[in-house]
Amino acid sequence: MKQHGLVIASHGRHVVVESEDGSRRLCHPRGKKNHAVVGDRVWWLPSSDEGSIEAIDTRRNLFYRQDEIRTKSFAANLDRLLVLIAAEPEFSQEQLTRALIAAEAEKIQPLIVLNKQDLAEPFALAWERLTPYRSMGYEVLPLSLKAGDPAGLATLCERLTGHTTLVLGPSGAGKSSLINRLVPNAGAATGELSLALQSGRHTTTTTTWYWVDRSHATALIDSPGFQAFGLQHLEPTALTRLMPDLLKHAGECRFYNCTHRHEPGCHVQAAVARGEISESRHRLYQQLFEELSQPAY
Repeated sequence: MKQHGLVIASHGRHVVVESEDGSRRLCHPRGKKNHAVVGDRVWWLPSSDEGSIEAIDTRRNLFYRQDEIRTKSFAANLDRLLVLIAAEPEFSQEQLTRALIAAEAEKIQPLIVLNKQDLAEPFALAWERLTPYRSMGYEVLPLSLKAGDPAGLATLCERLTGHTTLVLGPSGAGKSSLINRLVPNAGAATGELSLALQSGRHTTTTTTWYWVDRSHATALIDSPGFQAFGLQHLEPTALTRLMPDLLKHAGECRFYNCTHRHEPGCHVQAAVARGEISESRHRLYQQLFEELSQPAY
């Protein structure tokens, strides 16, 4: 008899499904198209000590990246995307922008957290670099995981309570430390899930769901690291509506199909000239527009 469950870990095409009674089982997809990801609600069929995924419930959203070669899905049915960056090493504004655009496309609420507040000078510089993001309405929280920072952690927990959140961050930002701080038994849970997936040690290719509270109202999803974040699944003309600072001015342009790059009467370019849109953000927009306009081979 088919059972309903939640995908809480994935490694390749293998997943661990948590049933409504709390039990967990390794499951495999039935067919190439039936590929479940962490956060999916699925119907699965037991077979000996494992199971097969028979159907995937309709998703509210799917956070993923896509380049010319392949698509990489992170997780489904998310409320929030927590992008963890640090004062050191210097974060990539381009990668941050790409992640935020992908979240906007799926109607996932982003939250930016800047770690290493204890490094006064680098933190001040990084905080200043985030001014355009705060100005366009993104919430940016300061944090110092090294210093403990109970106040910062309390504020962050308040934002996460009652939500399912994917944690995304570059190497060195403190993602593992944050997960371990918010989920005290994360290490043990990771070991159990890796064993269930038969993947040995927890690796960067594994995505893992953690319950933060006993009532199972709050969840964090630890995502694999990445070197690039492709947006090939988006049309170049969609970029403006996914970048709040540009969207604010785009509707006032002279031409309805303005690309905001070279047309006369463009209010976006005028806003850049007035300093209302940062030049770095507009450069990123132009770079992405050009990238997404390239023909597919």
